[in-house]
Amino acid sequence: MKHVKVILACLLVPALASAAPDSERLASLERRLQRLEDANQIEVVQRTYGYFVDKAMWREVSDLFAEDGTYEIGGRGVFVGRRRVLEYLQTGLAPERPVEGRLYNHMTLQPIVHVDPDGLRAHVRARAWVMSSAGWGDAMYENELVKEGGFWKFSKVRGPFHMYSPMEGWAKTSVPNTRPDSFLPPPDRPPTVVYLAYPSVYIVPFDYPNPVTGRPWSP
Repeated sequence: MKHVKVILACLLVPALASAAPDSERLASLERRLQRLEDANQIEVVQRTYGYFVDKAMWREVSDLFAEDGTYEIGGRGVFVGRRRVLEYLQTGLAPERPVEGRLYNHMTLQPIVHVDPDGLRAHVRARAWVMSSAGWGDAMYENELVKEGGFWKFSKVRGPFHMYSPMEGWAKTSVPNTRPDSFLPPPDRPPTVVYLAYPSVYIVPFDYPNPVTGRPWSP
């Protein structure tokens, strides 16, 4: 019996040794698959945000935010909390739901998603191309999301407008950047950055490094 135990041990040790890397690779693949699924769901949230904005579905937009999420569009300052996000949308932008003669198309393009290793927080950079009754607009989102209860929600939405130009005077005339005192309601915090829109130039900082060199963004 003693010899049998020795033989079994000799057979099992290499098998267990080879199984360990396989289990590690499997766990690594599972993590990578989960991060891919996270990135997909984050894109869905970001794109859905644009569809909701299209039709002034303000309550649905605010539902995409975490309870303490922040919202900053253009140079209007920062609104803190889901309730304040809804107040900003309903009071500062337009009445709830579409109305005849108002165009508000808000296309979300070129999303780039990065999920933190712990799978609980993420960043997404995306372009917003806006076609409205006022003209054409171009904004760059640098958003942060948090995973709560298995769902991704915005913890921070920041969308500086590069330009807003009337359709008749495309790239010849432009609307100045918005300011905290240019409309109601007043923000909870001042703008993160004070900048000028087109024809001036402002590069929204990248949340990720150069994908080839690995060097972080440097203004």
